[in-house]
Formats: sequence, structure tokens, C-alpha cells
Amino acid sequence: MHYFVTGATGFIGKRLVRKLLERKGAVVHFLIRRESESKVAALREYWGVGPTRAVPVFGDLTARRLGVSAEDVKALKGQIDHFYHLAAVYDLEADAESQITVNVDGTRNTVEFAKAIGAGHFHHVSSIAAAGLYEGVFREDMFDEAENLDHPYFMTKHESEKIVRQECRVPWTVYRPAMVVGDSTTGEMDKIDGPYYFFKLIQRLRQILPPWMPSIGLEGGRINIVPVDFVVKALDHISHHHRASGRCFHLVDPMGYRVGDVLDILSKAAHAPKMNLFVNAALLGFIPKSVKKGLMALAPVRRVYRAVMQDLGLPEDMLTFVNYPTRFDCRETTAALKGSGIACPDLKDYAWRLWDYWERHLDPDLHIDRSLRGTVAGKVVLVTGGSSGIGLAAAHKFAEAGATTIICGRDADKLDEACAEAKAKGYSFVAYPVDLADMADCDRFVQQLVADHGGVDFLVNNAGRSIRRAIESSYDRFHDFERTMQLNYFGCLRVTMGLLPGMVAKRKGHVVNISSIGVLTNAPRFSAYVASKAALDAWTRCASSEFADQGVSFTTINMPLVRTPMIAPTQIYKNVPTLSPDEAADMIAQACIYKPVRIATRLGVTGQVLHAFVPRVAQIIMNTSFRMFPDSAAAKGEKGAKPQLSPEAVAMQQMMRGIHF
Repeated sequence: MHYFVTGATGFIGKRLVRKLLERKGAVVHFLIRRESESKVAALREYWGVGPTRAVPVFGDLTARRLGVSAEDVKALKGQIDHFYHLAAVYDLEADAESQITVNVDGTRNTVEFAKAIGAGHFHHVSSIAAAGLYEGVFREDMFDEAENLDHPYFMTKHESEKIVRQECRVPWTVYRPAMVVGDSTTGEMDKIDGPYYFFKLIQRLRQILPPWMPSIGLEGGRINIVPVDFVVKALDHISHHHRASGRCFHLVDPMGYRVGDVLDILSKAAHAPKMNLFVNAALLGFIPKSVKKGLMALAPVRRVYRAVMQDLGLPEDMLTFVNYPTRFDCRETTAALKGSGIACPDLKDYAWRLWDYWERHLDPDLHIDRSLRGTVAGKVVLVTGGSSGIGLAAAHKFAEAGATTIICGRDADKLDEACAEAKAKGYSFVAYPVDLADMADCDRFVQQLVADHGGVDFLVNNAGRSIRRAIESSYDRFHDFERTMQLNYFGCLRVTMGLLPGMVAKRKGHVVNISSIGVLTNAPRFSAYVASKAALDAWTRCASSEFADQGVSFTTINMPLVRTPMIAPTQIYKNVPTLSPDEAADMIAQACIYKPVRIATRLGVTGQVLHAFVPRVAQIIMNTSFRMFPDSAAAKGEKGAKPQLSPEAVAMQQMMRGIHF
């Protein structure tokens, strides 16, 4: 038996051809572009046959009569028993023009070609999309009743089926598969489509929440999902056993699931939190379509909507299908498959296979270089305060990853030591002596950076000054607040604002501001330091909103306590939980790779939540710690004095040791 197949290289077509070739003596002729001739060998290997059984026919779906040569038309005339038309654009995000060209014009060209070669039977693989957004149950004998065909995909699938019904001059059958997903036994899939759009959102929920925590899902209409192996088996069986012309078969799940149920099934498969509470998207149905259309015509609304959908990894039209109103009757299909052993499996039984295959092969993050080298190699990175502590540790990581690493600091000798250390490890730093508390020196430094390097790609504002002293001990030390603000806030802003024009001009750049966990917890004795960092945090939030559309992004790191020379004068810190400079540098690296808005420890976030929801309780807790741990000897101006801790303070230190998450 001889077959002709369009779309043989596609997801369904590839598997249908393999199924057809399982029949003894079967020969499959398949349409392929001349420029894709190199794919033929791999296709034959996949199908497990030689050149005599898998025969390429070179042409173009968009050309009249498929652009097949007269010689091939003559050779095929009267030879084809079954003609399967699967070639189409199956993409909700594809533009209307390309869908019309392929789905509509391509189908007309295919019908003409099938007539020209005298095909025995024409099998058109349409889609349930041909029904549009029909309100109610859509039967297999229905077509003209389709409604709400505004979306290009719905419109083109309807129009292509109309061409078959009205213009096809050979016996024909239409098949309307539901939303096709991967193989129910292997999970294999070739692209992200349909329910796969929700996989990234579910993965994020799994990363944020424990699996036992209930979450909120989205409820809507019923969506019909079928695995590709069911579609292929059903197509093969029905096309060979039911030859009557003019029939239509719905290749669907007889039951189907609501959107909320599908999300819950997929969440279970992903070991993500179970969705126990659902928000019904139909609640938005009271808004007239004209109002919705008018709102989406507003540029600000459209931009916000697109940003949200992009962040969730969902196509813009996805919410159109959440309230899918159509259910599909499949009595003809059920009758045709009776006794064959072919039936649509339950999504609950194979969802885990879909998830497993997606996470191993299709997750977009798998194809993104998330290494530090992949992010900063060949880029210019400036680390302020890079001669010691966190800054030096971060600089080593950037230089090792292939970045042009610039460090700056006040002490030229320390800068030279840092450069020598880098050279000994096989890479180099570019060092600039600068006093960031001096605004004039900041301006000179920025001008020199622009002249020498053309600006920077990554700016890490790490240089800072910390003072641990109670306010009542600072009545006559107002300069503590002035000098802390001068460096931590004004100096940082001076450098950042000097380099921002270059980033904006290139429409790319990332700024990492090292803040403090104290901003979240409102730590006592750090009023000067926390105030300066809080000012920087507030400025960063404003700046990130202003530059969001110009390719410049910002990350604030609410850094916990780190073992650096800056905290050395405070002896009690020797016994409290701290990060190492390398661990802190890893946080900076993550900020550059993933560019989150904020990085904070769970302890810091807990403190912020307490201050937001139970401020009085938070005050009492922080006051207790304030009274428990006194000012350091350095803060009191007592040289050589040893800190005196109460038994409660010692016990607290022991309990908290190692807690810096």
C-alpha cells in the first residue's frame, strides 16, 4: 500500500509515518523542502526503513500543487491509496499571516495536488480549534455552527477544513485532535505548547513552597488533552477501517478535565504544592468584551499585561483559553475504535511522564548558560571596595570567570597586594586608587573608567562603612552618621549615576548593591549603617522602575553578617553566626547570573514579616537582643577591654551558631 504524507517531519507526522510503515509492504512518499534534503537520512533511521520504502518528494506547501515537479506528479498518479495532510502551523504565538499562508493556502494547494495525482482517500488532520470558542457541546457532524473564530489559529483551522469540505474532489475524512501532548509511555515531546506553558509556573511554586503547603490555582473551563500515541493509533486504525467519505472524527478525551484539575494533576506530578483553593477565571466574564478590548488598547495596560505574562512564561493569548467553553462529543470515534483496544488514557496516569520528560529535555533553563563564566566572560565588571573582604572574594570569582575585573579602594598597598594575589592565580585585576567618600574623586574615577574601558557592564557597589554603636552613645558623635551616609549612600550613588548613561546607551547593564540584613530586621546599634543602606535600597527601588525598559537592571542583596575586617573590632562577633567572604561572593555571583530584584536570607525575610505584621512583637524581640548584647569596647572607646556577656547572651550565641540562612 502506498501513502503520501505532508508534515512528515512534524511531531505527529513523524510518528504516523512510523506507524504506517509497520504495515507489510507499505511505502510512504513524504513532502519535504529541497533545502531540507539533509534530514532524509535521519528520518529513515528513525522510521527504520531504507530508500525504497520512505521516498522524499521535494516541493513546497505554499506553492501551487505543492510545487512538485511534473515528473513526480506523473510517477505518483494513481499510485497513492491514502493521502494524509498534517502540515500546519500549530503555534498560538505565530502571526496571522504565516498561519493563513500555511494552514489555509497550504491546504488548498494540498487538495489540488491530491486531485492531480488521483489519491484514493484524503485524510485531513484538522483540530478541535475549528470549532472556535463554541458555547456548549460540539458534535462530530457540526461545522458551520462554529463561533468566536477571532483568534488566527481558530480561524485558519476552520477555513482549512472548509476547503477540504467544499473543494476536495476525492473521498475525504476529517480528524480533529484535541490538545496534543507527549507520548503517554515515554513522555516524549518536541516543543512547549498547550499545558506545557504552565510547567514553568508550577516549577517555580515547587521551588518556593514546600509540597505539603496548599496553594491557589486557577479554575476555568474544560480543556481536552490527548497524548500523541493515542492520536497516531486512532488515525491509523480509523483511516484503514472506515473509508466512507465526508465523515469527521473527534480524537479527544471523552471526559476531559477542567483547567484547575489539570493544574492540580500536573502539580502532583511535579511534587509541587497541591492546589486546594481555586479562583474561577469566569468571574471576569462580567466585563464586556468591548471594555476588555478597549483596556488592552491602552499602551500602559498592554505593557503591564505582557510583562506579567512574560514573567510567568505564558503566551499573551493564554488566558483566552482558560475559560474554554467547548466540550466535544466523540461518539463516532468511540464506535470506530470499538474492539481495537485503542482508547485515550487518563491524564492522571501519564502526567508524571510528561513532567519528567519536560524537566529533563524541554525546560528552557536547561538551554541557558547559568554559569558565571557564561554571564561575565569578556564583560567589564567593577567591584568597589575590592581590595579586601567580600569585594576581593567576588573579584577573584569574576576574574577567574574571564571578566575584565576592576577593583578600587583607598589603600594603594592593599590594591597592589590584591593584584599580586590574582597574578599568582593566573589572572589579573585592574586596580584604581579612589576615595569614594570624596565626590570629586568619584567623578574623576568615573571619567577615567569611561576613558579606559568605555564604562562597565556590571557594577558591584560593595564599598561600605559599618558602625555598631547605640544611639545614646552617639549623642556627641553626629559625624558617625555623616561619614557613614557619605560613603554608603552618596559615594555609591555618585559612581552609579556616573556609569548609568553608558549602560543606557548600550541598553544593557546590571547594578548589584550590597545592602544589609539589618535593613529588614531594623537591627539595634546599627542606626547609622542601617539608615544609609535603607536609603540606598529605596533609591534602588525607584531606579529599577525608571530603567526597567532601558535594559538596565538592579539587584539588592540584604547581606547577613560576614567575617570581614570591617567587623573585626567587635569581639562578640567571633561567636555569632557569620558567612565567609567566599559565601558572600557566591551571592553576588548569583545576583549577576539571575538578576533578581532582591536576594535576602530567610532570617532577614522573617524579620521583615514580623515588623510588617506584628511590629510591637518585633520591637520587643529586638529590644531584648539590644539589652542582651552590649556595645563593643571599640564603640565605647575602651581599648583592650574584653566584652562582658551575660549568661543569657552566651546561651543565645550557642543556640544561634550556624544560623545564617
